[in-house]
Amino acid sequence: MTRPASRISYIFLCILPFLLLVVAGVRALRIPGVYQSVGVVLFGMVLLAAWILGARVIASGAAEGRRVALAGALFVAPWAIISLLWVGIGAPFQATPAENHMRFLVLLANSIVVAGAFVALKEALSEAGERFYSTLGFAAGLTAGMAYLLCISLSVGVSAALLRSGHPPDVGVVTSGLYDTLEFVACVTTYLATAAYAVSLRQAGWLGPGAARAYVIASLVFLLFLMMRGVSYPEISAHTTPWYTRPGVIAGIPAIPWIMPCLLGVILLRRAGAEPRAAARR
Repeated sequence: MTRPASRISYIFLCILPFLLLVVAGVRALRIPGVYQSVGVVLFGMVLLAAWILGARVIASGAAEGRRVALAGALFVAPWAIISLLWVGIGAPFQATPAENHMRFLVLLANSIVVAGAFVALKEALSEAGERFYSTLGFAAGLTAGMAYLLCISLSVGVSAALLRSGHPPDVGVVTSGLYDTLEFVACVTTYLATAAYAVSLRQAGWLGPGAARAYVIASLVFLLFLMMRGVSYPEISAHTTPWYTRPGVIAGIPAIPWIMPCLLGVILLRRAGAEPRAAARR
């Protein structure tokens, strides 16, 4: 692929998570016919950009490049799904029960994909000779994946019961506390995994020192926000302070911890796509 196309794809994928936070949050876009069209266009753009940048290597590259490209594509994939299905979905209290059920199904699927991405990245870094920090990231990433799977499964069950009966089920104090704890652990360990993998990528020579430092600092800042918030997930409704003004709430929104892994995935895709071009010039 040409350099301008790769550069544009790289920039687009870097801004993608932040663009989607706006697009998904604007409830006014949830107009039948409009949000589906916007979602299809965004989804197509994400697939094309990822393919141009380096995802194509999965199908035809060398073994090492394919592992790197696979990890990168898996980190970006959750945001491709979000771009297709979450246009104008808004906060949970703004969405319909059916939309919230879909929201949790998407989060459930994405939690599995991100966990798979952490595993794929561990394999790629092990082949590159970096095993210490990647092992730490692998352990944290698997813990995050399991915690996400459990807590979001609870949300899927509650939303499904609401759809069937028309009123929220009584989940009880224990179940509510279990969800809060699992969600807290999932977010904390995802930030820890991101920090560990950033250092690992730096050790492998795949990430510059300044960028690695930025990932670690950002992860620690979000961890601090979570600690200040506490384990219990705060209420988000039309009657509370807007969620986007509360750092602890933002840091604990299930999809937010996947932003930095997505950005790491973009870097991995660029690396995978650059290797065939470098080999062709030799």
